[in-house]
Amino acid sequence: MNHFQTILPRVRMLLAGHLPSQARALLDSMLERELLSREYYCALLREPDGEALARKISLTLLEKGDPGLALLRWAWGTWQAPLAERDPDDEDRACSGQCAAMELGPLEGGYLELLNSNADPLHLYHLYDHMDPAREEMELCSEPDMDTINCEQFSRLLCDMEGDEETREAYANIAELDQYVFQDSQLEGLSKGFFIEHIGLEEMIGESVETLEEKKSQKRCEVPQASQELPSSSPAIHSLPKSPERPGSTSPFAPSAADLPGMPEPALTSRADVTEEQMSPTRSPAAHEVSSQLPKWPERVEKFCSALRDMYQAEPAGPEGILVEVELVRARLERSSSKSQERELATLDWAERQPARGGLAEVLLAGGDRRRPRETQVIAVLGKAGQGKSRWAREASRAWARGQLPQYDFVFYLPCHCLDRGGDTYRLQDLLFSLGPRPLPVDDEVFSYVWRRPDRVLLILDASEGLEGQDGLLHSACGPVCTEPHSVRGLLAGLFQRKLLRGCTLLLTARPRGRLAQSLSKADALFEVAGFSAEQAKTYLTCYLERAGATERRERALELVQGQPFLLSHCHSPTLCRAVGQLSEALLELGGETELPSTLTGLYVGLLGPAARDSPPGALAGLARLAWELGRRRQGTLLESQFPSAEARAWAVAKGLVQPAPGAAAVGLVFSSFLLQCFLGAVWLALSSDIKDKELPQYLALTPRKKRPYDNWLEGVPRFLAGLVFQPHADCLGALAGPAAATLKDRKQKVLTRYLKRLQPGTLRAGQLLELLHCTRETLDAGLWQHVVQGLPARLSFVGTRLTPPHTYVLGSALEAAGRDFSLDLCSTGIDPPGLGSLVGLSCVTRFRAALSDMVGLWESLQQRGEAKLLRAVEEKFTIEPFKAKSVKDVEDLGNLVQIQRTRSSSEDTAGELPAVRDLKKLEFALGPVSGPQAFPKLVRILEAFSSLQHLDLDSLSENKIGDEGVEQLSATFPRLKALETLNLSQNNITDVGACKLAEALPSLAASLLRLSVYNNCICDMGAESLAHVLPDMGSLRVLDVQYNKFTAAGAQQLAASLRKCPHVETLAMWTPTIPFGVHEHLQQLDSRISLK
Repeated sequence: MNHFQTILPRVRMLLAGHLPSQARALLDSMLERELLSREYYCALLREPDGEALARKISLTLLEKGDPGLALLRWAWGTWQAPLAERDPDDEDRACSGQCAAMELGPLEGGYLELLNSNADPLHLYHLYDHMDPAREEMELCSEPDMDTINCEQFSRLLCDMEGDEETREAYANIAELDQYVFQDSQLEGLSKGFFIEHIGLEEMIGESVETLEEKKSQKRCEVPQASQELPSSSPAIHSLPKSPERPGSTSPFAPSAADLPGMPEPALTSRADVTEEQMSPTRSPAAHEVSSQLPKWPERVEKFCSALRDMYQAEPAGPEGILVEVELVRARLERSSSKSQERELATLDWAERQPARGGLAEVLLAGGDRRRPRETQVIAVLGKAGQGKSRWAREASRAWARGQLPQYDFVFYLPCHCLDRGGDTYRLQDLLFSLGPRPLPVDDEVFSYVWRRPDRVLLILDASEGLEGQDGLLHSACGPVCTEPHSVRGLLAGLFQRKLLRGCTLLLTARPRGRLAQSLSKADALFEVAGFSAEQAKTYLTCYLERAGATERRERALELVQGQPFLLSHCHSPTLCRAVGQLSEALLELGGETELPSTLTGLYVGLLGPAARDSPPGALAGLARLAWELGRRRQGTLLESQFPSAEARAWAVAKGLVQPAPGAAAVGLVFSSFLLQCFLGAVWLALSSDIKDKELPQYLALTPRKKRPYDNWLEGVPRFLAGLVFQPHADCLGALAGPAAATLKDRKQKVLTRYLKRLQPGTLRAGQLLELLHCTRETLDAGLWQHVVQGLPARLSFVGTRLTPPHTYVLGSALEAAGRDFSLDLCSTGIDPPGLGSLVGLSCVTRFRAALSDMVGLWESLQQRGEAKLLRAVEEKFTIEPFKAKSVKDVEDLGNLVQIQRTRSSSEDTAGELPAVRDLKKLEFALGPVSGPQAFPKLVRILEAFSSLQHLDLDSLSENKIGDEGVEQLSATFPRLKALETLNLSQNNITDVGACKLAEALPSLAASLLRLSVYNNCICDMGAESLAHVLPDMGSLRVLDVQYNKFTAAGAQQLAASLRKCPHVETLAMWTPTIPFGVHEHLQQLDSRISLK
């Protein structure tokens, strides 16, 4: 039996002819029984279409199962109305509609058949009153009792449905199908809702009882039946009514996405520090007041949410409380090479970056366009260690606690160091309630409430790379219903694979490299933390000094930072910015003339030196060994039992080297920062006699190896190790470990010196070359530094390698120290405008390439600041030779460059062409068949500006297909392309029409064109004849390629005859499958210049 076809008309009859207050009472009961989400309840209150309201309630009841069916029986028995109260005309029309429907016969099949039928579902109910055949003719003309119709049979039907598990599951699938098919519909523009229209807005916002009753007596909910709209002469079969909110849809089963159960509200707040009212201007006051009248949560749930909000609202003390919002930009993962399966963050040009200017709201909505109904949404925020990911994640939970994320009822923030547990098994409620930073009591009622509303749950997993040490994390045996206890690894894997708590929003923060990051290519949205700009770093330092009580020394501290531009460039990282502030404050407290160190090693020696002097014997070495061993296992959480002694643990906690990790297994501690763990790991490598001298160079990771000893997880170790081994012992390693380590240090220094001097910078990849420069600078060894910079090649390419502010500073220092000229390729490096200006402004940089969009921005910035000298230098050095357009944006950027030249001032200082435009000799156009025809006209309009253009390549592996129209547009520019030597028009869908246009224009290039290719087009005999006719006029042409076209032997003979008149032509490539091979051979025998390859 098709229960849906039977239950839907009953729901319609429950709503038709009753007071709106009774309909609202039904919805209130459904909300109390947790059959509706709060947002869906509000949407139904505003539903203006009674037909749509009936089917939405039906879908909800059928999907939810037993509770909904019991509720419908209650409503059926409660709302019985006397027959005398009904309009006789209504009964007549209902009878006629019923008779018409029964003439159709029962519809076979189910939901999809009903969608495609033309029958009115309102009357299909009577088809399923299993009538006696002998009474059927009499029943066709009798008046049905609309209020007492077969209640006993209906009750039996509901009971059957309640006991049929397969039926409930089938209708749940139907509801999901309905939601998927119509998910693009939007519930927007509703001026009045179903209840507001018939009851009045004042009733919804809490007027007095007297006013409410008065309005109820004046306005009744009049939902017309479909049969009432038909005239008496109408045919028995008519189409389904159209829904007013769904243009073009004739199906009454087409809910919009916003109407479906559990869907979040479309309005979100924009930033963590902006209130909901400010960022939701489209939310009407009426809707806000309606939501304020919603029935309250169960008491235990309310208490749990209140405790959760109080926990997240607590402001951290000390420097942790300083909030300088970091910028997030959209990101994507790509393969590191064509032969590698590893993925890494794609490096975008600065102008291509897409910042999430909407803040937290935009991040949470980013994956909505890819998210399927009832599917977990996975959003990943990636960034290197120390970039501020954890601070941002904590602020997200605090924003919810302040009421700025109303689309979520529950937010669970879980630092992954709390989840680094092995052996024991847990339930999902344990993961959510007990394993977080502040454990909460597990309440089954609260968990049941969370389990039934996964779409209202935001789960934040912070520092997810800390879980990489758990094998099999990405493979789970958990199903959608997880009743058995699992390991933490199993539960997390179930969440990652969208099997467990399906429908929630999962927000991850992680470093971009590692095994976990490789699995994030299928995430719904990826973002990258951009770090601090120079202004944000200054703001953070100012706030830090004020909070530390050093307001009177603030200016002096900022002067110290400005005096060390190397450390200032590292303030791009919030963690290092804080470390610089700490050391500045400590140095100013000592008084006297002082300055900050010039290296990262010196920075951390300055911070740890005072603590090391007060340490118990062996405490620093023991902590350094722990840091190294944990890093080898990709971990950062320490147990109390791992410390060499209780005094060492107390010392490390008191000095702030480690800090408690609330919620971690046993008595857990974590390093205060990842970079501190890297520094301590390097200290262990420098002090340990267990590390063999011949193994030490491997830890610099400057030469390619199949597997590095520590797999680059402790990515800061190479620079710290070089600094600790090479810097003066008394000021560096001796300040930490005393004079006893001097002999060991000298031996390791000799080993690393031999290794670094054997390296050839010109053979290293761009990333390794930058790391070599950083390590060499940390040594403060002038001889070693000169040896490395003198080995730099004259042409340096950093394409695809991220150039951060520290990279830019070190590279600029190396180029200046080399004392010779360099050419740089800075395309696809993501270099920021200040860094780009500082590099290209160096006198030793004579030529450079960079993204066109970045250069246009740099020129405009220099013009606005009036830096005429630097502007002229940039113009003279910038080159785009050769240029390959691979996207519409590339063509548009090239057009902007030409426009800059055309609008330059006519003064003597800026007269003449831009060197980048003037000197372009090779231009490739490879946009493919979709974007090619769209962008080619834009390219044609600017071609004449490139007076030195020699090679124009319009061939692409995916075919540009500029067609005959494109050839005609291109031919018009030939008179101004005086230097063109090579023209490649292969694979562009050119026919005889285009070939004739090309032949007419070719004489304009007779003095310069050397090579012409129209390979693999659609040129037939007429086009071949046109090219043959113009061939003798092309005095400079040496090679003509017409292979793989469609001309026949006649066209080939025309070309061969013309070739005999052209002694200057060296090769005519003419093989094509439409010519018999014998003809080819004959023509080649007549003229050996004809090529058949």
